[in-house]
Amino acid sequence: MNEPLADRSAVDGGLVWYVSYGSNTHPGRLACYLAGGRPAGGTRTYPGCRDGRAPRRSVALEVPGALYFATESPVWTGGRAFYDPDAPGSRVLARAYLVSEAQFSDIAAQEMYREPGAAPDLDVTAAVRDGRAALGPGRYETLVCPGRLDGRPLLTFTAPWAMDGVPWTRPSAAYVRHLYLGLLGAGDAWPSATVAAYLAASPGAAGHWTARRIMNLAEALPGR
Repeated sequence: MNEPLADRSAVDGGLVWYVSYGSNTHPGRLACYLAGGRPAGGTRTYPGCRDGRAPRRSVALEVPGALYFATESPVWTGGRAFYDPDAPGSRVLARAYLVSEAQFSDIAAQEMYREPGAAPDLDVTAAVRDGRAALGPGRYETLVCPGRLDGRPLLTFTAPWAMDGVPWTRPSAAYVRHLYLGLLGAGDAWPSATVAAYLAASPGAAGHWTARRIMNLAEALPGR
């Protein structure tokens, strides 16, 4: 679905695709990163981007690599989602949002527990050129550019380690449900059973969650 990076030239026009594979696949949560606020059931209030406008577009897509759950989320408890672009023979289901470079920089800052605008905007040139750029040792401080879509770079952030380089952690019910609903809401790209099976098979979730249990979590929500 996405174009290979045959040309990793500079970003054109200041717009990039922010590729979310975790909780920001849900637009309600992303809205808190953009406009500020605390998501329903959340424990953290986000300051928001300096430019709080909604994304220009949102699309479902797949990128090469693997999703896995590790460390401990202070917001969700349990493991949080990470992306290993080098994991062979796999795919990551994601939702891409067309945002400005400044918005992407501010989203990344909030993921890194930094104040948006407190430091210079991220320089994505190296990530776009080389496919990856390490900004620091922490989780979500490694930029990855897995390709282009409509001529604009796909950008996301993850941990510096490989999927097999850290213990996997079981994600919480609330987190798994959030990812499931976020991916389903991206459109008709994948049937519900496909999304549930994908999450259930991801390292950290595998052996703890089944596709049926994940679907049941969503069906149990009020109004569904």
